Amino acid sequence: MSLAKAYFDVGLFTNQYEAQQRFWSEQVGLPFDHTLKLGGGVRQHRYQAGEAVLKLNDARDPLPAAERQPIAALLVALAGLDTPQQLQDPDGNMITLVPAGHQRIHGLAVRLQVRDVARSSRFYQQVLACVEVSAGVLRCGEALILLEQAGANSAPDATALAAKGLRYLTLQVFDCDAAYASALAAGADGAKAPVTMGSTARIAFIRDPDGIWIELSERASVTGEAIG
Repeated sequence: MSLAKAYFDVGLFTNQYEAQQRFWSEQVGLPFDHTLKLGGGVRQHRYQAGEAVLKLNDARDPLPAAERQPIAALLVALAGLDTPQQLQDPDGNMITLVPAGHQRIHGLAVRLQVRDVARSSRFYQQVLACVEVSAGVLRCGEALILLEQAGANSAPDATALAAKGLRYLTLQVFDCDAAYASALAAGADGAKAPVTMGSTARIAFIRDPDGIWIELSERASVTGEAIG
């Protein structure tokens, strides 16, 4: 799979926009970029984390709690930080701030709790063309995915995308339809077929073996090509 951007983005859903806005702007210090209306009473507030984007999806209607949160932690690389810091956002999501370049982390990285590390590693290599850096550590473009063993009785998260918490990764691709077809051919679960979002992007979603949502986004501002 050919990526149009070297770093993936991360999306979370919340009903606490004002508290989350203060957390990401003031406590973490990420610069706000702009807001998009996604429809269905959801606004997406986008914060820059180097070349990555933290996508804060503010839902008007009450969100359900996820059955499981396989995205166990979000790691944010910050220039000028001396040592890692452990935080929780207003919804209780685990956030680790790290100095830029710490353990090769730039932009955003994620720590995923998976039922079978070897199987998940194969999935991300075969479906998303990630590269295994070391056991349980994968490079996706230039960003890192950290895999750790979940409890033996953990089941896949079957919750809908719009639920409280860290919910999905976004990979920018040059051709959404081709990337989606390629992912399905490699064994991914096709969660949402490609759709066009006005002139902004064409997107689709797949899911990994633990139910983690992965967005494949052909975004005009990234690819430089018109949508539609």
